[in-house]
Amino acid sequence: MERSSNRTRRWVLLGGGAAVVAGFAIREYRLIPEDYGGDQLTVAEAHTQALSGDILLVDIRTPKEWRSTGIGEAAAPLDMRREDFVQALTQLVKGDLAAPVALICARGVRSARLSNQLTEAGFSNIIDVPEGMLGSAAGPGWVRAGLPVGQYSEDT
Repeated sequence: MERSSNRTRRWVLLGGGAAVVAGFAIREYRLIPEDYGGDQLTVAEAHTQALSGDILLVDIRTPKEWRSTGIGEAAAPLDMRREDFVQALTQLVKGDLAAPVALICARGVRSARLSNQLTEAGFSNIIDVPEGMLGSAAGPGWVRAGLPVGQYSEDT
């Protein structure tokens, strides 16, 4: 009986260890951005260029995130989870797939992934803002850099 109990305990420990390792792997995957070979901007550069109209800065986060931190000044909120995201972005650039579009998310992970996807979808001038709103290894992020934000409302 004790031998069976030891085997069971061993399998439980091995299973638990495997679950912990898998959890860390998934966490790391979600926090490490894909490589994006296109252009990148710092948050300060993105802010300046969005204000001057040189780029369309698109905040691809969720409405919950927009309510939490606000939306960067001169950024257009467009939730990347929308089924019609590509069509909505195409409307924002008035059909010009070569228009310079900078993407910002929370920490640069989603913006890098979406930059690659939009490039594959035919957009030719996608720019990543890898610092994001909250900061990453690329820099402090929009909020900690003290750049202006506006409040999000459903009408934004």
